[in-house]
Amino acid sequence: MTESDPPYLVTPQELVDSEAGDSLDAAIALLERWRLLLFVPLLAGCVALGVTYAIPSTFTAKTSFLPPQQQNSAASALASLSALANVASSAAGLRTPADQFVALMQSTTVQNRLIDRFDLMKVYDVDLRTDARRDLGESARVTLSKRDGLISVEVDDTSPQRAADIANAYVEELRRLTATLAITEAQQRRAFFERQLSQTRDRLSAAQQSLESSGFSAGALKSEPRAAAESYAKLRAEVTAAEVRLQGLRGSLVDSAPEIVQQIAILSALRGQLTRAEGATGGGSGADYISKFREYKYQETLFDLFSRQYELARVDEAREGSQFQVIDAAVAPERKSRPKRALIAVATTAVAGLILMAWLLARQSWRRLASSPQGAQRAQRLRAAFKLR
Repeated sequence: MTESDPPYLVTPQELVDSEAGDSLDAAIALLERWRLLLFVPLLAGCVALGVTYAIPSTFTAKTSFLPPQQQNSAASALASLSALANVASSAAGLRTPADQFVALMQSTTVQNRLIDRFDLMKVYDVDLRTDARRDLGESARVTLSKRDGLISVEVDDTSPQRAADIANAYVEELRRLTATLAITEAQQRRAFFERQLSQTRDRLSAAQQSLESSGFSAGALKSEPRAAAESYAKLRAEVTAAEVRLQGLRGSLVDSAPEIVQQIAILSALRGQLTRAEGATGGGSGADYISKFREYKYQETLFDLFSRQYELARVDEAREGSQFQVIDAAVAPERKSRPKRALIAVATTAVAGLILMAWLLARQSWRRLASSPQGAQRAQRLRAAFKLR
């Protein structure tokens, strides 16, 4: 090397030759230990396979069902029942209930019923109900398929029959729970009109009692209030329906929306007609009787409208399928799902082989490092560093 040459300690060619030599030495070291690389991983795989036989077998049962589908055209089905047909679309604003069904099946209420039904605290060998719910949540998986809309329930258990029974019980408990809740659109409408019908029934009874206790005179008979009262009651019921419709629209739209402006105009016109109808009734001996008769007819008309809406909502609820349609009921599985003994044995063998190979290569590198004076000094420093730690 001349004075003008760059002061390389190792030339590129020497570096390439060194790397090739290192690779060749590593391959030779592995080939010299081929028996160790073959039999030690095989032994580890056999031990892992034997250990899996000490693990209790787990069986997985699965059931799938189709939840009730939401009606998207419920408002059009009510169009023949005057202005109250629009109340349903305001009262029922839920999206698809499938996600809610999944949440209900994972609720504490359903889990507690299953724990009591199958005595899972004893099965899981726990003393607290919270621990039993945790173990049940880990054993059961409730999933919703976005592609076909089916809800699947998979349950793991050491008993194949119990796994199937718990999976089927999830669907049964969901039926039981949803029977008392309003989830779908038809159920929402049915619950809404059921409340309105109950309130109107009470008001109708009060109006009837007030009418019966008012008495009437000859002047009240001459006024013949029936036709006017029926017209007034119908008009007042339409005003009530328009007010409910406007309230529902304001829950989802701004006041400047065309639908709200149109509904306000309709409500204003109906209120004007109602005011004129109320002013058309004069005083006299039968004024009190006429007023109470009009109130009675109003409540009677409103009760009739709510009754028809309630019955139609019940029909829609039955038509959309309150009973869940089970596609595949869970049966006792014939094969276990865990542990996967062959997979565990193969994986253990592969991992043991990789670890042993890495150890042999590390030992070869260490010996190669310690063979040179400079490498021996570095090795000594490395040992000292480990001792300090």
